[in-house]
Amino acid sequence: MALEQSLRMVLAPPHPAARPFLIGGGAVALLGLVLLGNWLFWLGMAFVAFCLYFFRDPERVPPERPGMVLAPADGHVTSVIQAVPPVELGLGEAPRWRVAIFLSVLDVHVNRMPVDGTVTRVAYHHGSFVSANLDKASEENERNALAIALPDGRDLAVVQIAGLVARRILCDAKAGDSVQAGERFGIIRFGSRTDVYLPMGVLPLARVGQTMIGGETVIAELGT
Repeated sequence: MALEQSLRMVLAPPHPAARPFLIGGGAVALLGLVLLGNWLFWLGMAFVAFCLYFFRDPERVPPERPGMVLAPADGHVTSVIQAVPPVELGLGEAPRWRVAIFLSVLDVHVNRMPVDGTVTRVAYHHGSFVSANLDKASEENERNALAIALPDGRDLAVVQIAGLVARRILCDAKAGDSVQAGERFGIIRFGSRTDVYLPMGVLPLARVGQTMIGGETVIAELGT
C-alpha cells in the first residue's frame, strides 16, 4: 500500500505550469537527436524528467470534519511564531499565529486553500530572493498574499513566498472567489515557502519540523 501511494505521488500528472518547460526540454532533446548528438538529447530528456517530477500534481483528499485549517502546501514547518500579516492585506497590526512551511525542490509545489471562505484581497509584493527557509524571507522576499474571509466573519491570510531559486509565483485566485479547503489555487516554481496567518485567537497545532501534506494535514482548529 505504501509503495502504491509513493508511485501515485511520483507518477502524478504535471500541473499546467509545466507545459512551457516540458516543450522546451523536448525541443532540446529533439535538436540533440537530429543535429548535435546524443549528449544534448539526454540533457533535454533529463530536464523533461525533472520537470515531470517537480510539477507533479497529485490528488488530495481533505478531511471531512468542518472547521479545520489545512496545510496550503507540502513541505516541513520551519517556524511557528506570532507575527503581523503582510501590510498590503490590510488585516491590521496585531500579531497572530503564523505557520511557515518550507518547500524544497523535491516537494509538490502546488498550493491549496487552507479553509472554506471568500478571497477578499490578493496582493503581490516585489522583493528579494533570500533562502526561503530563513525567517526573514516572510518580510524581504517576493511574495503573493491572499486574505480569506471565513463564513463566520473571521479572516485568515496565506502567503506564497519565492525562495533562493524560485523566480515565478503563479496564483489563480482573485478577490471575490468562493473557495473550499484543499482546492488548488497556484504554484511556486523551484523552491519556495508558504505562510499561513491564523485567525485571531486560533492556536496552531503544527510544530516545527513537522511534515505537511498540502490539502490534508490539519494545522489548526477554528473552534467557535
